[in-house]
Amino acid sequence: MLIYYNSKLTDLAKKLRRNQTYAEKIFWQIVRNDNLGYDFHRQKPIGNYIYDFYCHKLKLVIEIDGITHLDNNVKNNDLNKDKYAESLGLRIVRFTDDEVIGNSNMIEKRLKE
Repeated sequence: MLIYYNSKLTDLAKKLRRNQTYAEKIFWQIVRNDNLGYDFHRQKPIGNYIYDFYCHKLKLVIEIDGITHLDNNVKNNDLNKDKYAESLGLRIVRFTDDEVIGNSNMIEKRLKE
């Protein structure tokens, strides 16, 4: 399946890769270099959105939610992002910053399910 992306998001995705949050850095260490047996991409443009992590083989989107995701506007945007990804047949898994920072073993276990 070919996934459309807005090419205008490419520069922003590159900037986000260079400026990862602490939780994103930890998560990247867990999944990079096929550590779990799958190829993940960081800050992946899909459609008109940028998703924190994406695995094509698993059709899996991972979002790492920090404190800003408690804001109602951000929550609404997250719902729209999730609906869009699901409309493409992608599965969404969301982790909070605290989950990633405090329990990388749980993260690995959940991803292997």
